[in-house]
Amino acid sequence: MPRIIGDTLEEHRKKTRQQLFDALSRLLQTSTFESLTMAKIAQEAGVGRTAVYNHFQDKEALLLAFIAYETGQYSERLNHALAGVSSPIKMLRIYIREQLTLGSSYHLAPGLDLRRQVSNETSSELRLHAQIVENILRQILRKAINEGTLPPQNLPIAISMVNASLAGRSLPKDPIHREYLIHCIQAYVLRSLGASHTLAPLPNAKRFLGRRLDLDDNPFASREGEGMVISACPIHRAS
Repeated sequence: MPRIIGDTLEEHRKKTRQQLFDALSRLLQTSTFESLTMAKIAQEAGVGRTAVYNHFQDKEALLLAFIAYETGQYSERLNHALAGVSSPIKMLRIYIREQLTLGSSYHLAPGLDLRRQVSNETSSELRLHAQIVENILRQILRKAINEGTLPPQNLPIAISMVNASLAGRSLPKDPIHREYLIHCIQAYVLRSLGASHTLAPLPNAKRFLGRRLDLDDNPFASREGEGMVISACPIHRAS
């Protein structure tokens, strides 16, 4: 008889699922999904191997549930950040920032591309979860086009190009350099969508970095003691 975690069976199920999600997240920091087994995940989670099958029939079912949970958490955070913002340009800036700092909310190894490690059927289902976030971007772009702040354009292409620009982006660990780069990327993406230079000005290097930049000066060149962090959605990388 498996040990009951929590006061009720429902609480036990929720806590067990969370333990399995946390275990999968930790294992994917160092291992490929293909190399994992249900036994290894159960051991990492501290639950019985047979108990795992009471929740998920196989590791791909566990992965889908985990991604659904993570996507739900992230989309809730994104919608909360967008709440009360009326300007579509400001909304796009928020979307870009949230996507760039995705690593703090998606509990998966940076650079992980799950869609290349699962069956075609599971890959298609992962794509459906990616569309949840894409639909938020779609609504923002439609609003911007309707208001005239962006020119009319094909939304699927625009969404693909925006997410491709943000996927796997390395950010400096130094907070000032990171903030400067985020502002640069926001301006780049907004201008690529057709926003005017007035609505999407380039950030002032002197304000952020304390100096002006020459045309060929790279303020993000890796320097000793300064690392980079990578943020990428594991189900957008192959979109």
